[in-house]
Amino acid sequence: MGKYDKPLGSSGIEWTNRTWNPTTGCDKTSAGCKNCYAEPLARRLQAMGNPRYAAGFALALHGDKVSEPVGWRKPEWVFVNSMSDLLHRDVPLVFIRAVFETMGQRAPWHRYQVLTKRAERWPEVSAAVVERFGAFPANVLPGASVENRRALDRLPFLGRAGGGGACRMLSVEPLLESLCGGDVPGLAQQFRGARIGWVITGGEAGWNARPNVEDWFREVRDACSLAGVPFFHKQFGGKAMTKEGKRGGTLAVLDGRLHHEMPSVWAAPAPGAGQVSLLAG
Repeated sequence: MGKYDKPLGSSGIEWTNRTWNPTTGCDKTSAGCKNCYAEPLARRLQAMGNPRYAAGFALALHGDKVSEPVGWRKPEWVFVNSMSDLLHRDVPLVFIRAVFETMGQRAPWHRYQVLTKRAERWPEVSAAVVERFGAFPANVLPGASVENRRALDRLPFLGRAGGGGACRMLSVEPLLESLCGGDVPGLAQQFRGARIGWVITGGEAGWNARPNVEDWFREVRDACSLAGVPFFHKQFGGKAMTKEGKRGGTLAVLDGRLHHEMPSVWAAPAPGAGQVSLLAG
């Protein structure tokens, strides 16, 4: 796809069309979780009587939501679990396999973005998916979130996710420090080593947002350029941030331009448009 030619859709997230939450709730696992946007939102939904958040932000599995994308007949980019983490240690493999069955077999005309801060589960999950279905779905982007240098330990696990043709995505949000201390070629080598296919950056937003430095984003951008990886800069973040400011506005501009590159990811034809194999080895 190359450039940003995807409609924003109804998600409100710049790099996806829709969100899908077969699980909700989570717990904090690293520094990037400190000001999690999902936790206060879950509390508000609980106070409003939403039954999916009856336990607030505690992990909950929603079996009735597993097949939801089957009803979306128009192809979409789908962010899986914007309010949770599919690879949370308490989500059983049998449930994860059911989610992958929807993504890879029952609704393969969508492209699914699966981010986790628990990338150490990716080898186990990938093996279970391949054992069950014969291959890892080519329309699923296995991903990880990193926020600082310590979190780069997740990259080797991500590199073992998916098949040989998988587009592995890396969300660098919120970016809390330089990922490389100026060693851009070294960071690019880490991207290549983990076979990263797409990188998204963003600063923390909200009243408690931690500060960032533009050079940190430049380092990631330049490492992507060296590694040949599409780069999507979402926002710098900050306090009192407006949607207009980040959505193509000044808070999304890095060195005078928007960086909204999207990867080329295969998906099956939409219903009624024919049928081809959906799995990549």
